Amino acid sequence: MQQQIFYWLRHSDVPYASLLSLVAVVAVILLISVIAHLLLHRALLPMLQRRVYAASQQWPKSLIDNHLFNRFALLLQGVLLNIQTSLFLHSSEPLYTALLVISQVWMMLFILLMLFSLLDILLELSAGSALARQLPLRGIFQSIKLVAAILFAIMMISVLLGKSPLVLITGLGAMTAVLMLVFKDPILGLVAGIQLSANDMLKINDWLDMPKYGADGAVIDIGLTTVKVRNWDNTITTIPTYALIADSFKNWRGMSESGGRRIKRSLNIDATSIHFLSEEELAALQRAQLLTPYIAQKKAEVSRHNAELACDLTTPLNGRHLTNIGTFRAWLEAWLRSHPDIHQNMTLMVRQLAPGSHGLPLEVYAFTSTTVWREYERIQSDIFDHIYAVLPAFGLRVHQTPTGHDLHALGAGVQSSAPR
Repeated sequence: MQQQIFYWLRHSDVPYASLLSLVAVVAVILLISVIAHLLLHRALLPMLQRRVYAASQQWPKSLIDNHLFNRFALLLQGVLLNIQTSLFLHSSEPLYTALLVISQVWMMLFILLMLFSLLDILLELSAGSALARQLPLRGIFQSIKLVAAILFAIMMISVLLGKSPLVLITGLGAMTAVLMLVFKDPILGLVAGIQLSANDMLKINDWLDMPKYGADGAVIDIGLTTVKVRNWDNTITTIPTYALIADSFKNWRGMSESGGRRIKRSLNIDATSIHFLSEEELAALQRAQLLTPYIAQKKAEVSRHNAELACDLTTPLNGRHLTNIGTFRAWLEAWLRSHPDIHQNMTLMVRQLAPGSHGLPLEVYAFTSTTVWREYERIQSDIFDHIYAVLPAFGLRVHQTPTGHDLHALGAGVQSSAPR
């Protein structure tokens, strides 16, 4: 086209025919580009957007919100510029090469941006799927974006310099140390994300406990370089992704999937309240439905053992006798085994720990039948409310360090008993 305009102007004896023909062709290219831009962005895209938002499906709205159609329209404008440059301009013109390079870089840029849009759409549409819960998709997609951006940047630079991309990739070997320093966090995050996914170490909505970073809550985002945790006080903790590989953390997912959450709490018994049970105390405790078979069995067992010894039973130093602490342990374990909120297929026991200055610790080790935090705390509190309330029935007391009130009452008692 430029050659035809040039010949026509020169035949008409118009001065500066070469320059005018170039200006005319550039004007035509600009005019066609502006008309295409107005048609795409002022007519077609707004009409498409109105129809999409009027529809009930979610995925077409995601296409609009992530600018896929807008970037596709800009890609078409780059293709149109490339075609016009090839058709209208003469290949010997310097402007021909410049516009061709601009159009190629333009197309590469918007192909890359369209890839980003497609990845964002896939991430958005898969947010509620089982796959999103199994894999850290955000980190994986960010890794793909990073690799694609590097590759497209190399191709764009090669187009601008007029060199083969292989030449640039070969030259990057000398800059490896610099690139490793600049992209240290993304590279470490990429490797960590692959390890987290391959070893099934962490998923979205997992309960993560990492005291070193002050994280104790649900994972809400697994990115290329950071993992976000919403703590139970609604604060957000950001942890470097590679720190989850370098440091240790606790994932409570296994507890949630098991169907039971552990109760491991002890109460301190006052050692001075532990004693052998008298016949009157045994008769009173035998009225407890859960203790009737235990006491009957133990009394028969103790009687047989003492009969075999044929010793003087008037002193507690000879033979065997039932204790209030042992009977309490038997009752507590039987009561927990009949409790509707205790998981009966998991470990359940009541055991003594090593005594200390705070008395004899008696530990309850069991699992609730629910993993819901609120319900778990309610069940645990109800159990220990009941335990503390029934201790006097066994003649037991809870150890408690004297308080200021106790010392004040003791001082008042001493003062009132002093001679006047």
